[in-house]
Amino acid sequence: MIALGSDHAGFGLKKIIEKYLVDLGYEVKDYGTLVEQRCDYPIFAYKVGRAVASGEAQKGLLFCGTGVGMAIAANKIKGVRCVCCAEPYSARLSRMHNDTNILSMGSRVVGDELAKMIVDEWLKASFEGGRHANRVALFTEIEENRDPAEKKWE
Repeated sequence: MIALGSDHAGFGLKKIIEKYLVDLGYEVKDYGTLVEQRCDYPIFAYKVGRAVASGEAQKGLLFCGTGVGMAIAANKIKGVRCVCCAEPYSARLSRMHNDTNILSMGSRVVGDELAKMIVDEWLKASFEGGRHANRVALFTEIEENRDPAEKKWE
């Protein structure tokens, strides 16, 4: 299942991507906002982030004006690796090299068709592991407030 969340600025793009994903056969769940009235994006970044971190959702998509605020808020949650992308290449490599589990986009930055391309690239990419696995493990060290340079590799 893919968790979706947005604030008022990202609401329209979220609805477009939600329909797009459903038409492709994905199961989605909308964590809000459910209306276009002004709201605070960290609330919805938290809801989607918790769903992904807990395993309730396998991946998440967040939408706000730029995508930046949502990504910052989501990345405060242990286990979340959220990337803010405005083009497909970085979205794909974020999955392959960083094992990102949430993608954030800005409705004031990307158009509908570009957003679909970004989502496509992100969803079809897989984590490569290998040398990247060690680096992703260092993210956990940072989450635990430990110096990643002091990680003792087995």
